[in-house]
Amino acid sequence: MEAALNTTICATVRQVHPRSLLVYDQSTAQEILVHTANACRFSIGDCVCIHFSGIMTMSIPPQISATRICRACC
Repeated sequence: MEAALNTTICATVRQVHPRSLLVYDQSTAQEILVHTANACRFSIGDCVCIHFSGIMTMSIPPQISATRICRACC
């Protein structure tokens, strides 16, 4: 089995839910649903760096599971 690549995206938080964030990825100009237990730590408008395995669903919006999220200056 091949290991997935570790990937980081920079995005702006658009919605905050109990266990997920809807973000706008600036590099691809798309919304992504990010599954994370730490969603409540973020607010709408926050710029964040999201680390994940590189695996993204083909759903609309695409979905990922974050391994780490931190605030960033976008």
